[in-house]
Amino acid sequence: MGDRVQGKVALVTGGASGIGRGCAEKLASEGAFVVVTDIQDALGAEVVAGIKKAGGKAEYVHHDVTQEDVWADVVAGIRERHGRLDFLVNNAGIGIGGSILEMKLEDWRRQTAINLDGVFLGTKHSIPLMRESGDGGSIVNISSVAGLKGSANLAGYCATKGGVRLFTKAVAMECANAKDGIRVNSVHPGLIETPIWLTVGQAVNPLANAPPDLDAMSTLAVPLGVKGWPEDIANGVLWLCSSESRYVTGQELVIDGGLTIR
Repeated sequence: MGDRVQGKVALVTGGASGIGRGCAEKLASEGAFVVVTDIQDALGAEVVAGIKKAGGKAEYVHHDVTQEDVWADVVAGIRERHGRLDFLVNNAGIGIGGSILEMKLEDWRRQTAINLDGVFLGTKHSIPLMRESGDGGSIVNISSVAGLKGSANLAGYCATKGGVRLFTKAVAMECANAKDGIRVNSVHPGLIETPIWLTVGQAVNPLANAPPDLDAMSTLAVPLGVKGWPEDIANGVLWLCSSESRYVTGQELVIDGGLTIR
């Protein structure tokens, strides 16, 4: 166990699997009490159990990030139980691929509700408690390399992740103007081994009947030649939450093995 965020309280949405799980485990391993939220209750409970077994502190809360009243309740619960909130990792997200000509409006709206509305609602409801805590805070919004460059058959996903990118910068300016000590940054993962490829894989290769081979894709597209793991993203999130990044706000942390520079 480390102490880079000792005594802090963190909220990680979509923390039951993938990048969210990696972030929750990493923050807990460095001393934070982590509130893990998701709609995958069994997996969420498993994550918390693992954190506690490793000597960390965490709790699980069922949480639909698209519902404003639920967000209000989640943050109120953190205020009541912990009295503070230092870090928010807006990670919950989905990926719906396919041609823009065939995408259903209901799918467009569902993806936007989770990937973009959820980030907005989390930020809106968490900042007041961060300000009450009195020590500033850090908001980390998980975007994607798809928020930096376009990708065929992922127009809806790109739209949400691009929105997260500029939303982050605008809120960073608002918090800086308020002199509240809250820093707001976005993280842009590349080809990371996570469950999201089960849903966006067909967009990468419409003729495939199975999830894409990330190792093969990485060999071809990533300059470093390998895929990433949730821990690679979690390491960046930990840095953005820690005091080591005290002079960093409104920035894009790209963790992609060089994918976007090719």
